Amino acid sequence: MAIPFGATWGTLIERCEDLPDEATLITPLASKRFRITDVQDQRIIIEDVDSGDSQPLQREQFEALAEHTREAVDGYELDRLPPKAEPYAAVLALHPRYVLDERENTLTELDEADESAVLDETPHLSMTASAGDEQDSEREEPEIDVYSDMLLLIDALEREDMSALESLETPMLVNLYTLLSDVQRNANDLRQDVTDVLLERVGHDRPVHGQYGSVQRTTRRNRSLKEDEEVLDAFAETGIDRDQLLGVDRSNVEEALNVVSVPESAVYDVSESEYVRKAEVDEERKETRLQGLKDRLAVSDDPEADVLRQKVERLEQEIEELTEFSPASSFETQSESD
Repeated sequence: MAIPFGATWGTLIERCEDLPDEATLITPLASKRFRITDVQDQRIIIEDVDSGDSQPLQREQFEALAEHTREAVDGYELDRLPPKAEPYAAVLALHPRYVLDERENTLTELDEADESAVLDETPHLSMTASAGDEQDSEREEPEIDVYSDMLLLIDALEREDMSALESLETPMLVNLYTLLSDVQRNANDLRQDVTDVLLERVGHDRPVHGQYGSVQRTTRRNRSLKEDEEVLDAFAETGIDRDQLLGVDRSNVEEALNVVSVPESAVYDVSESEYVRKAEVDEERKETRLQGLKDRLAVSDDPEADVLRQKVERLEQEIEELTEFSPASSFETQSESD
């Protein structure tokens, strides 16, 4: 039996009231940040962090979203949300019965409320104001080699027509090759540093998701031949001609292992190393994030924002158009076929 929405609303109101004043929520598709400024009997008032605009979120719309979510077999697809309705999903996901999956872009109702869920572990919620604000308004140039190389590479790419490499002069091609090589090397060094930290946090049980993709822990098996005499001694009683193995060539050893029952560990030092590999890249999420950046730049009067806005517009010409939301003014206007 479905739980009456009145009970759901009461719990949601409590969760919103328990949030600290500096808590910031993030919309799941456009990545826009907002805060809850007031909680009333029939609505929740939110404020856009970047523009300062306020918006009331009505109880009846939450109820409609909850109903759509309950009817969805594999979760309510967030791209079906009407325009400007993303905050409803982000707020409803504060309820312990609802889960917002940023990887699948779905909102799902659990059979039972997850009372053990901790708010500050919710991916679309930041419990401190400094994290998001510092990221956008107090950016500092990181003192890492790859950052400088990338700036040089971006400048070179913006100045040349990369669609016709054959037309570029040789010195320019040399510059591009050098910068690409430096970026690759330094990026690999930085990626290894990030990997070392991720290995402490990522388990084997399932992938860990971020905004732009996911990673998972994988075991790589490494083998190296032991000293020649150890390998030869391992095959001494098997009938394999010693001369066949002289020099202990890996291919010869592999052929010998295929015909006799010498354990692999007798001729190889076997070790395992842990590493993190890229499991998925969410290109659509990257595109949507770019649109979110453009939206924030559009309301900024900062002269530097105009330069960034032009760069973003140029980037947008290089990617596919974003998936549009179904036009509607409220949840009730969605057709049954949706």
